[in-house]
Amino acid sequence: MNIVIVVGTRPEIIKMAPVIKELERRGIEFTFIHTGQHFDYEMSQIFINELGLPKPDESFILENNDPVSQIGEMMIKLERSLERHKGGKHKIMLIQGDTNTMLAAGLTALKLGIKIGHVEAGLRSFDWRMPEEHNRRMIDHVSHYLFAPTEISKRNLLEEHVWGEIFVTGNTVIDAIDIYFNKIRDVEEKVMQQIRFERYALATFHRAENVDNLHILRDFIRILRKSPIPIVFPIHPRTRKRLQEYGLWNEIEEIKHLQITPPQGYFEFLTLMKNSTVIMTDSGGLQEEATHPKIRKPVLVLRNSTERPEAVIHGFAKVVGVNPVVVLTELEKILSNEIKLPEYSPFGDGKASIRITNITLSRLEE
Repeated sequence: MNIVIVVGTRPEIIKMAPVIKELERRGIEFTFIHTGQHFDYEMSQIFINELGLPKPDESFILENNDPVSQIGEMMIKLERSLERHKGGKHKIMLIQGDTNTMLAAGLTALKLGIKIGHVEAGLRSFDWRMPEEHNRRMIDHVSHYLFAPTEISKRNLLEEHVWGEIFVTGNTVIDAIDIYFNKIRDVEEKVMQQIRFERYALATFHRAENVDNLHILRDFIRILRKSPIPIVFPIHPRTRKRLQEYGLWNEIEEIKHLQITPPQGYFEFLTLMKNSTVIMTDSGGLQEEATHPKIRKPVLVLRNSTERPEAVIHGFAKVVGVNPVVVLTELEKILSNEIKLPEYSPFGDGKASIRITNITLSRLEE
């Protein structure tokens, strides 16, 4: 068992699912570890079950919440987990993205002499306020195999003179939607019966640099209040907590054309995306998912930067920040004009997991 796959958050589970499925299809054994980075461990377990993934060989619930202690705790627990499985004989660790889990996993692999394959390498926002920007740069510079989703991400890596091998593979998020899109049929009727509006914008807002800032949070509420279209808002636990701490929860509850829902499962969220008119988000992954040919929705990025410029270049997304005047003006433009979006996704053809698996197996043979 030479391959180990590490995940810690729900987006990582979704994006690694196609690689796991491909390894299983070929009968390749691997060790699967879930670090439990997010406190919603049970939700992660539900995701693993929903996506038909194997039960993790190791999973743990973290005791620390602050980033430094959390990374240290993960490294200690990962080392012990790897030692328990096959006596620490792993040769390649596959990790995905830019969370604290991925940084902890990458550093642990490096110190144990395990080669690192970084799925979704080379993304850059050039925004140093984002903890994810620190993480992804450090991970890329210690990785042996860099699976860049696009030519732009490859160029970022070349410009930084990373020493690992770079491969353009596409993004596994497109593979995931290909694999699981039919599951929408099982939940679509139930999900849409609960939505009060025929036509709506889908909004998500959770990034620390946004929701931890009272002024930005107030601007977001102004956008919701003055939106010319009803809004469905699956609320992140962090956002709910901050709204309550800042005494803003009553304000948001009073908005009549706003429907707040709990966090959604993967299939349920794809359903909401598919049936929306426009998406407003500070998420990175949604910018990719919105470009899938079976979703194809315009996105207003509620941030000052994006590490997914491909979505902007191809007309799917526009970076608008959180200034209410700017956001509402751009929202009006989308609603009053017929938006023509490409029929293809700039993030790949749905075969990224096949390419990543091929490269990983070829490097193991060497």
